[in-house]
Amino acid sequence: MAVVKVDERGRMTIPKELGIRETRTIIIPAGSFFIAIPLPKTPHEKAGGWLATEKDRRELKTLAERAAREDTVKRAKRRKQF
Repeated sequence: MAVVKVDERGRMTIPKELGIRETRTIIIPAGSFFIAIPLPKTPHEKAGGWLATEKDRRELKTLAERAAREDTVKRAKRRKQF
């Protein structure tokens, strides 16, 4: 666990000792804390053989964005925000 400072622009610096060295990280707000999930630079190589698909990167990205949009709308409706 580490304590970080957030500057006036909302940026935070993650300490080196946490070991998050990837250039991109998913930050998920979870109530009063955040969950950080590092993304590898080449996810298809890290996935190895368990991610077999005939779809290209662009099509997979489109499908993921569509699913995220649908999930966002469902959550907003459930919370009566939409």
